[in-house]
Amino acid sequence: MSALAPPGPEATRPAPPRNALRHRLAERGVDRTLLLLVPGLLASAALFCYPFLYGLQISFQPKTGGFFGSYRAFFGNSFAVGSIGITFKLALPAAIINVGAAVPISYRMRKEFRGKRLLLALLVVPITLGTVLTAEGIVEFFGPVGWFNQTLHALGLAASPVKLTYDYWGVLLSLIISGFPFAFLLTNSYLSGIHPALERAAATLGADWRQRFRHITFPLLLPGLMTTFCLTFVLAFAVFPSAMMVGDPDGRTHVISVEAYETALEHFNYSEGSAIAMVMTALMLAVVGVAMGLRSRLYRGSTGGKG
Repeated sequence: MSALAPPGPEATRPAPPRNALRHRLAERGVDRTLLLLVPGLLASAALFCYPFLYGLQISFQPKTGGFFGSYRAFFGNSFAVGSIGITFKLALPAAIINVGAAVPISYRMRKEFRGKRLLLALLVVPITLGTVLTAEGIVEFFGPVGWFNQTLHALGLAASPVKLTYDYWGVLLSLIISGFPFAFLLTNSYLSGIHPALERAAATLGADWRQRFRHITFPLLLPGLMTTFCLTFVLAFAVFPSAMMVGDPDGRTHVISVEAYETALEHFNYSEGSAIAMVMTALMLAVVGVAMGLRSRLYRGSTGGKG
């Protein structure tokens, strides 16, 4: 009879959880997988947050000139301030060209064709080379005695070498070569997230590929392109090896990163060098903020104002 008796209240009470922390997180509706972010957050704090805050502190500790002395020294130097415009003249065209070129190539790469894997490998190869090797390759290929100018001379197309290195165009070409793979991979991933059934439905209604791309694919892709633009712009805005190796660091390619480097490590003015780095960071964040604001409006428009 005792074996058939109903269980008492102690027997029906749930067993205590094996992991008290896991139980408390579950009760509060916290996803435990978010704990995987902890190592990344610690690494970001150690590798980015601390150096940034340390540099920000140094920028307000000049030897002379008061609290904002380093910032006044930078903005009071017309040659140094001119590096801001030079940097934008390089970063904006490079980002726009990379994003603009990535769209048609990624759109074509959605379909299977012969040699697709080989072409994909060739498009991604510059990532493995790095900025320094890319700059050296440009100097060797497009230099005054490089293969490019030798070919033009042999074909009788140019009597004198075409200047594409140690100038603005060499740096811009380096930024395009090194930045395009990132723009292509990001654009290709965004395009893969657009369901092909949308275009097939438009095709059944008589829309050709241009109309399908203009009215369906491109509006859905545009928010992602804004994010791609931000990443490629930041990559190009922080240009340093290309400006030093392929450009004219004391003239037409005297970008703001070169100005910060020379101020801190050649003139040993660490406070002003840190101030220039802070100005550089503020400019990048301003452009990214504007682009992200436009992206949010585009995203709301592409979803009909929902979400």
